[in-house]
Amino acid sequence: MTKAEEPITIKKYANRRLYNTGTSTYVTLEDLATMVKSGEDFVVYDAKTGEDITRAVLAQIIFEQENKEGTQNLLPINFLRQLIRFYGDSMQMLVPRYLEVSLESLTKEQEKFRQQMSQAFGVGAFGPIEDQVRRNMEMFEKAFGMFSPFARKDEREGAAAKPAEATGDIDAMKRQLEEMQRRLDQMTTKDKP
Repeated sequence: MTKAEEPITIKKYANRRLYNTGTSTYVTLEDLATMVKSGEDFVVYDAKTGEDITRAVLAQIIFEQENKEGTQNLLPINFLRQLIRFYGDSMQMLVPRYLEVSLESLTKEQEKFRQQMSQAFGVGAFGPIEDQVRRNMEMFEKAFGMFSPFARKDEREGAAAKPAEATGDIDAMKRQLEEMQRRLDQMTTKDKP
């Protein structure tokens, strides 16, 4: 690893102050959030024990961002509840990679998607998409709930009692995805010379 590729070291002291060893200055969680947004990589160590506490500090930044007034939350309550349900669950080992791949895909496609949506539907076109995402998340939660040994008994029984309804939902979702794919294909072929 060359020096330019090495992450910046941040030390957290007992008084809860964060010290950036790269710039020899004290920083705040907001400063670290700005560093993340600008693509700067860093690791955070407990100054006394030397323990890597990067994950805890990043989680704290997310907590602060979610509680900031005047900003839209990224983590819906149902998502947070489902995430908590995965701890100790047999599906727990699949969740981190699934979330990583999903976010990587979203990041790669976000700008292209924004341009295509604004061209196709104009400003404010994301309302119908948000509704579809919400329905998809509900189905995702129901599907994982059926496999969860910690799911409430009534949730499992309700899901098991309505397999025909679930099949209908899946078929409807497939049709919607096919329609969206058809529209995206039309938009991309329209943009080509």
